[in-house]
Amino acid sequence: MRKFLLLCLITLSAITSYAQRTIIYCGKLIDTRSMQVLSEMTIIVEGNSISGVEKGWLPAAAGDHLIDLKNRTVMPGLIDSHVHLEHQGSPDAQLKEFTQNPADIAYLSTVYARTTLMAGFTTVRDVGGTGVNIALRNAVNKGIVTGPRIFTAGRIISSTGGHADPTVGYRNDLIGDPGPLQGVANGKDECIKAVRERYKEGADLIKITASGGVLSLEKDGTGAQYSEEEIRAIVETAKDYGMRVAAHAHGAEAMKRAIRAGVTSIEHGTFMDDEAIALFKKYGVWYVPTIIAGKSVADSAKIPGYFPARIAGKALAVGPIIQGTFARAYKAGVKIAFGTDAGVYAHGKNWMEFVYMTEAGMPALEALRCATVNGAELIGVSDKLGTIEKGKFADIIAVEGDPAQDIQAMRRVKFVMKDGIVYKSE
Repeated sequence: MRKFLLLCLITLSAITSYAQRTIIYCGKLIDTRSMQVLSEMTIIVEGNSISGVEKGWLPAAAGDHLIDLKNRTVMPGLIDSHVHLEHQGSPDAQLKEFTQNPADIAYLSTVYARTTLMAGFTTVRDVGGTGVNIALRNAVNKGIVTGPRIFTAGRIISSTGGHADPTVGYRNDLIGDPGPLQGVANGKDECIKAVRERYKEGADLIKITASGGVLSLEKDGTGAQYSEEEIRAIVETAKDYGMRVAAHAHGAEAMKRAIRAGVTSIEHGTFMDDEAIALFKKYGVWYVPTIIAGKSVADSAKIPGYFPARIAGKALAVGPIIQGTFARAYKAGVKIAFGTDAGVYAHGKNWMEFVYMTEAGMPALEALRCATVNGAELIGVSDKLGTIEKGKFADIIAVEGDPAQDIQAMRRVKFVMKDGIVYKSE
């Protein structure tokens, strides 16, 4: 009988806890859909979802949990559509490929994940690593690790000798011949198999390197590295498995091939030309600019010995261009989603991308829309993320100051809620 009563009490406690509402008073609330700043609003949270948004201060009922953010600016949790949570840039990055075990990478990734969440980014798209990022996503989903909601590509798919071939730059006896299992694929059949391998491993999306890159030891960072036929095979196979394709591309020809082949997004887009811009608009492809990454690697390249000479040369070429490319794409009406390439620079500084976007001519509220509404649409989760509305996940942050007036306010994140759980409150 005592055990039965104890079980009843535990059950009643759990029901009561779940039923408890959280009432959030917002001094200012940014409506990221309409790009308006609303004043004196109340958000009602039940469980992990938003159950209401009302004008004024809704009186709290007995048992409600009240959070007072009357002196803060509240907005949806931010979405960074281009991060790498497994690593963080350093002068010994190449050496670490030979000294770090998967366990080392995994432990560090948990630190980067927490840092990202505390910076107000409640959702990220991790676009490539060793595959540890899939385990990290699972650990976050299970509540084992504190971090943002993660949508991950697992391993990147690259051509032999391409930007994501894991053996580029190795000495001859170590190069070997990596294949689809390791993310290296050539020709339609291997490209199809590589996508299926990522699906088998549990990836949420596919990431390819359509052009060369900066932080790899290949000599050319802009040349196209996949044929249009190969990319189309990847896109069609990914679609069969319910996955979207993100294409790393610095060079214009690589962008054009990827867009015509049906990718969902182009990452970086540094040397975008007018023809590429026209294709972006014609096909409705998303552009994820990563301005901070370009600036960061250019700054690091000026430090003697930070990068090998080959990487330093490419970094110095890309850095001064990428912000201007963003400005041209924005003025031309290309669809833009916020993404930073976090991991190339120190995690937690993602907010600086907002500064660079506004410097290039994008209004602050529109930049915030890129990191909320647009990010959710790019990932395919607009029904649950991107705005503070009834029925959406309770991913809510607050900053000190008003970013509509001073974008530097985005560095002062004082409150973070993800899935209805408060992770930060200052």
